[in-house]
Amino acid sequence: MTVFSTNALVDRTGESPAAFATRWLPPSTAVISARGEIDAVNAADFADYALRNTTKAERVAVDLTDVEFFGTAGFSALMAIEVRCSAANIDWVLVPSKAVTRLLRICDPDSALRTCYSVAAALSSLNGKTPLLQLVTKSR
Repeated sequence: MTVFSTNALVDRTGESPAAFATRWLPPSTAVISARGEIDAVNAADFADYALRNTTKAERVAVDLTDVEFFGTAGFSALMAIEVRCSAANIDWVLVPSKAVTRLLRICDPDSALRTCYSVAAALSSLNGKTPLLQLVTKSR
């Protein structure tokens, strides 16, 4: 399998609050990843980066599993990705971290954004395969 990568680093404070990267998987699937914190300072940068990398893709997985903080401006970025992908008929899925999931419970209570529990499950879903279920223990 051939993988092509492009990386961009967003550094506003010298401590690099967020980093973005894209992995290209054949056939025309982009895995857009972010790590760190996405807030009002860098959410527009994240949206711009993701939108630039969706233009050549037919399928997109947005991997936010390494995002430690996710503000409401990040949710606006996800909605911009949703609008662009819907308009361009691009199939996409979100892989959230705990911080992203927490915000989605508030901002997306009807689960309008499609999510998967892992990048592997997201890629299976994008390729038309049903991902295997993951057993999760229920807290008491």
